[in-house]
Amino acid sequence: MTSSKGTHKEEHLRSSAFITDIVIGMSDGLTVPFALAAGLSGAVQHNSVVITAGIAEIVAGSIAMGLGGYLAGKTEQEHYQSELQREYAEVENIPEKEKDEVKLIFAQYGLNESAQNTISDELAKDKDKWVDFMLKYELGLEKPDANRARNSAATIGISYIVGGLIPLSAYFFTHTPYQGLLISALLTVICLFLFGYFKSKVTGQPPLKGAFKVTMIGITAAAAAFFVAKLFNQLF
Repeated sequence: MTSSKGTHKEEHLRSSAFITDIVIGMSDGLTVPFALAAGLSGAVQHNSVVITAGIAEIVAGSIAMGLGGYLAGKTEQEHYQSELQREYAEVENIPEKEKDEVKLIFAQYGLNESAQNTISDELAKDKDKWVDFMLKYELGLEKPDANRARNSAATIGISYIVGGLIPLSAYFFTHTPYQGLLISALLTVICLFLFGYFKSKVTGQPPLKGAFKVTMIGITAAAAAFFVAKLFNQLF
């Protein structure tokens, strides 16, 4: 029974991390290339320019975002290992102080001094379990998945590409940047709304409120890029 519960918890944590990575990649993938394409649509006359710049941005953006996810995953692993070594050193060199910290944790849950002493003494008999307890309940750290950095990089990068191709795809099937912008805006607004709704539902937020929030952020970014590009095109 214990083993089954542990396995279920691990799967739940991986799923949460996977969803988080999709959210990071898709949100930027939908917004940044859309804003870039919108900005260029106000300054150039040919779709080929928008497509070339859009593809270049998606490639660069996916690599940058994926690398960011990889480094974040590696940093999490390195931080955990550093704290793990520190806790082993502390239970070895200052065990009484570590016992006091265990007692303090259980005192916060209302256990009396006798129960605190019993638990801390029993826990101290197994250093591995003792260290694991301190990491979880003193520092709030869970052992990260060994493949977290690699999986995070791939998920974020691919999500960014998928998100970025949605607004850019309209320019492949239209004749002018203005036509492409209209279709791109329609596709992107729909996708932003659906994405915002799904993200909010998964994270326990009000779905409609989240959907409108994500959509407005994307529209605002694209509108700003469009009008700035239009202004600079007229000035120069």
